[in-house]
Amino acid sequence: MTGSIPTGAPAPGTYTLDPERTTIRADVKAMFGLTTVHGTFRLQSGQVSIGADPSASSVQASIAAGSYASGHTKRDADVTSASLLDARAFPEITFSGQGARRDGDDWVVPGSVTAHGTAVPAEIRLSDARQEDGEARFRATARLDRTSFGVTKKKGMVGRTVDLVIEAIAQPA
Repeated sequence: MTGSIPTGAPAPGTYTLDPERTTIRADVKAMFGLTTVHGTFRLQSGQVSIGADPSASSVQASIAAGSYASGHTKRDADVTSASLLDARAFPEITFSGQGARRDGDDWVVPGSVTAHGTAVPAEIRLSDARQEDGEARFRATARLDRTSFGVTKKKGMVGRTVDLVIEAIAQPA
């Protein structure tokens, strides 16, 4: 057992992530680290299963690789093009995680991210998981190394690591 579910956390059960009310922000350094570019991706679908024992919990989520939006049309087209994400050939980015373990005040869900045709081990760090008005709400972060997925073009212009911030709302299934 990796710990008990804290008071106020979503009750054990299965929850469906709401694509319309979930945000996935991607932050990456650009221009040789001089600036940070903030963009978002759109959630396509997702499900969270919370076990009475957190180690029995799981997460599945899929985002549309072509949904990247930073507010700069040329940049967005470049990120989703064959030079970086190649969203036409690899339209989905997925996370699949199993289990949850306590790490300080946070919960960590180990799993893998599949992007650009490559699966890479990854962890999602939950800093907030609560039940509110019958819904489950989650705040999670992750750091991914884009070169692990074979996305190696534009060195210097696009940083190596991408920091994700996920604000998710889910309904009981």
